[in-house]
Amino acid sequence: MALTTTIKETPELGERGPGLGGDDYIVIVYNNDHNTYAEVIGILMRATGCSLEEAQMETWEIDHLGKSVVHHSSQEECENVAAIIRTIGIQVDVRED
Repeated sequence: MALTTTIKETPELGERGPGLGGDDYIVIVYNNDHNTYAEVIGILMRATGCSLEEAQMETWEIDHLGKSVVHHSSQEECENVAAIIRTIGIQVDVRED
């Protein structure tokens, strides 16, 4: 699973990061029969700012595994990412990690 956030080895007091509780959310994208690889890769890059390689890997996971975690961040950021991805008709969930 590829993550698009940077994890600090030693967070500053009061900061939150993956696995530290609080605002840890994920965006899950599900497979469908109507979007092409190119559409999904493009929207993932636009929504998350990930590289072409990461978007290709996540798109492969969506197609072959039925779903993929494509982003990990605060609830607000994950909701924004999900809203962008939904614009091409893909089913997306935002969940607490």
